[in-house]
Amino acid sequence: MTSKQELIDLLLNDARQSVDDIARQLGVEAATVDSLIDELESEGAVRGYQAVVDWDCLDTDHVRAKVELNVELDRETGYQKVARRIAKFSEVSSLRLVSGSYDLAVDVEGESMHDVSTFVSEQIAPIPEITQTVTHFVMTTYKERGIYFENNDEDDRLAVSP
Repeated sequence: MTSKQELIDLLLNDARQSVDDIARQLGVEAATVDSLIDELESEGAVRGYQAVVDWDCLDTDHVRAKVELNVELDRETGYQKVARRIAKFSEVSSLRLVSGSYDLAVDVEGESMHDVSTFVSEQIAPIPEITQTVTHFVMTTYKERGIYFENNDEDDRLAVSP
């Protein structure tokens, strides 16, 4: 019997593979793969399938930012409640509770830097439990979800030597 982890590894590498191809790689029947996928989905272990997009290759405006949030909680409010409120926004592509100098890490997407900064200042910052926001705009993506984005553009910055 193949393990769920082996199946997950194959899906993470390429979720567009056919069930028959996955079955061949795992040395099992296609029905077994179908059953395991159904089980992983019903358990909530596999929540969806998405493409990794290099937005710089498309003729569309798309801006991403990493936003750090500091949160001050009271007796009635926990991280989960704050996170539920933030996660409802379509501009939020991911949201994580993290350790370190801030509490929540939020990935925000929009059509322009103005759209993203307006969203953060008008929708996120006013939430009563949010005490501080720091926004870092993504300028260039070199690697996303394990996929390296080859860029043939040479670094045109001048080398500085003493």
